[in-house]
Amino acid sequence: MSDTDTKEIERMNQLFAAQKAAFETDRHRAYEDRLRDIDAIASLNAKHKDAIKDAAAADFGVRSRCETQLSEISYMRTAAEHTRRQLWSWMQKKKVSIPGNLKPGKAYIRREPIGVVGIISPWNYPYQLAFSPILAALAAGCRVMLKPSEYTPNMSELMKSMLAEEFDEDHVAVVLGGPDVGQAFTTIAFDHLLYTGSTQVGRLVAKAAAENLTPVTLELGGKSPVIVADDFPSEKAGETLAFGKFMNAGQTCIAPDYVLAPEGRSRTIADSIIARVQKAYPDWATDEDYTAIVSDKHYERLNGLIEEARAGGAEILQAEGGDPGNARKIAPTVVLNPPEDSGLMQEEIFGPVLPIVEHNGLEDAMKRVNARDRPLALYVYSKNKKTARSVIEGTISGGTVINNTMLHYAVEDLPFGGVGASGYGAYHGEAGFETFTHARAVFEAPVWHPSRLIQPPYGKIFDAVANK
Repeated sequence: MSDTDTKEIERMNQLFAAQKAAFETDRHRAYEDRLRDIDAIASLNAKHKDAIKDAAAADFGVRSRCETQLSEISYMRTAAEHTRRQLWSWMQKKKVSIPGNLKPGKAYIRREPIGVVGIISPWNYPYQLAFSPILAALAAGCRVMLKPSEYTPNMSELMKSMLAEEFDEDHVAVVLGGPDVGQAFTTIAFDHLLYTGSTQVGRLVAKAAAENLTPVTLELGGKSPVIVADDFPSEKAGETLAFGKFMNAGQTCIAPDYVLAPEGRSRTIADSIIARVQKAYPDWATDEDYTAIVSDKHYERLNGLIEEARAGGAEILQAEGGDPGNARKIAPTVVLNPPEDSGLMQEEIFGPVLPIVEHNGLEDAMKRVNARDRPLALYVYSKNKKTARSVIEGTISGGTVINNTMLHYAVEDLPFGGVGASGYGAYHGEAGFETFTHARAVFEAPVWHPSRLIQPPYGKIFDAVANK
């Protein structure tokens, strides 16, 4: 472990102690104070939009400024506006009914801040996937510590300086460092820990948090499938699949990971995807709107997956383009019929490579999906609503979109989260508020309550009341 990481771990522990102490002095942060916190996030988002785009581009080598605007900055603006608009209603206590033998009295649920929240954010959307859970935790009245990814150092430094403009470190703090710092971060006795990243690391995070009985939200990934029904046109499917797959060069946890196409139509769907990509990125190699791969490690892994599929007899289709030079760019790629045991069909791809295999009916397609771990997202294309809904009934996934991809993520009133190996817990909108609050059950009884009639010594009154 480096001296820098050692010092950062010491600082991290000091920050946690300071935030715990600060929370104890302000356990029930007022509505007006929470509004100021939300407004501070919105203000930072607007003030630093150009710096956010610059930092993302620096970390990726090439990162579409339009995609950074759309998926990170505009998303956070909408999320902050929604949270501000709904916060008062979320904070109200919820009355519940009581049985007749407990009357008079009243019962209700209070949503109370959980305490100090730890957030471990990933590199693929380094700003939005850090600030979105921060927004939810602040709306809940919590204190927050963030550990961003070491793969995006420019964005991490920027977020640290941004947050320092509006928040004291006993309220919101950023911890920087590599895997050793990240591992130490998971051992802190947070009141809640949210991790976004791979399933493999998610298991380690859950184990570390369990030592402190820290509740965890895991936003993981997996292989999100696309099922295309017989009745859906190939061209229409190709248009939205191309956008969903090749935005951010496929480095998206809910990007389509493989397509199950009707028998005999894999090539027509593939051709429609490539045609749409060619129109979107006339020369992907030099187009500033086509994002590069974040690191040499990920770049080499993706090229290895393509070559493995090629060696296994798969047909490789790629968009035309020039020489990307030193940029870590991979051509938008569609792979027809890769071997089932290949990496493309066994691992989450997380890059601009889309395998297509064929099914012989929706029952077969659903059987294939259900044979794998439960995915974070599932996409179904059908002109018939009953057909699409039958796929929803016959499968399990974190979220689902009919006749498009990824749009559920942008709906703040929909909880976002996985199921099974794709994660557990959820946030966004009210789901995020609930994640970072405790549902405290309260019963208020008058000074004298009939429950005294069923206390010992038991007798006739007890029989009359208890057996009623």
